[in-house]
Amino acid sequence: MNPHAPAPAARLVTIDADQHGQRIDNFLARILKGVPKSHIYRVLRKGEVRVNKGRVKPEYRLQTGDQVRVPPVRVAERDAGRVPDDLCQRLEAAVLYEDGDVLVLDKPSGLAVHAGSGLRFGVIEALRQSRPQLSFLELVHRLDRETSGCLLLAKNRPALNALHDQLREGRMEKRYLALVAGHWQGGKRSVSAPLRKNTVRGGERMVAVDETGKEARTHFTLVQNLGDAALVEALIDTGRTHQIRVHAAHIGHPLAGDDKYGDEDFNRRMRARGLKRLFLHAQALAFQRPGGQGEIHVSAPLGDDLKQVLESLEQQQ
Repeated sequence: MNPHAPAPAARLVTIDADQHGQRIDNFLARILKGVPKSHIYRVLRKGEVRVNKGRVKPEYRLQTGDQVRVPPVRVAERDAGRVPDDLCQRLEAAVLYEDGDVLVLDKPSGLAVHAGSGLRFGVIEALRQSRPQLSFLELVHRLDRETSGCLLLAKNRPALNALHDQLREGRMEKRYLALVAGHWQGGKRSVSAPLRKNTVRGGERMVAVDETGKEARTHFTLVQNLGDAALVEALIDTGRTHQIRVHAAHIGHPLAGDDKYGDEDFNRRMRARGLKRLFLHAQALAFQRPGGQGEIHVSAPLGDDLKQVLESLEQQQ
């Protein structure tokens, strides 16, 4: 792309009901795909973005009927964040369930759910690019970059609000499969330990069990003991950052392949069994249909790479 290509003209966008309540900075990031957030904040600060002909701050929440002036942005800037077509196609093939309100994706391991921290794009940017006809597409919850499995997105704001209500009220069921270190004693074990983010350890941001942190509850159930490892199911009542990983390590059973909270010797043994990633998979999701009757149940099969690790462990039994 020619970096000296002419910039497009400013345009006016009328906010509809699906965009009502969205922050102006997030709205601009949505329609100016690939433009760095720093540039978006700069044009807001300089007054190049106008809502109903007036200046607004980044935290301004849009109202139905607002007229937003979107300033010209160089074509080269927009294309810088373009997602490769093969990745878009891969994600489209990974859709597990979809209707007029929601989309559930089997997120691949190694792909972040959104851009940031040096990443030009993630799942949400790829799906927005491959579905330009959708005026609204937002993440309902998040998964760690290395975690695979069920990821829920909303296709309109009423659905997003309804699903966030379910999350807050504990009415959404999220089940994970994890391989942990050590022989698991007993069947079910519940962990209720508050978690605090941004604990710095060796210059790296971490999450730690801390009395001053936010409430977090995880319920672990044994699926199968596999020598010096165990396959467990984890059901979470809350969705804190790194919750399963930190709670598992807290009770002496760190996750396989976890380079933040795991055990180096155990991880080395699991690598010898073929494990090349964090063994954490969001295997099932259940939630109330937004604005309708009944529940939606979606499951994501365990990837072949993780199945092969389990088969290797079973053979040593």
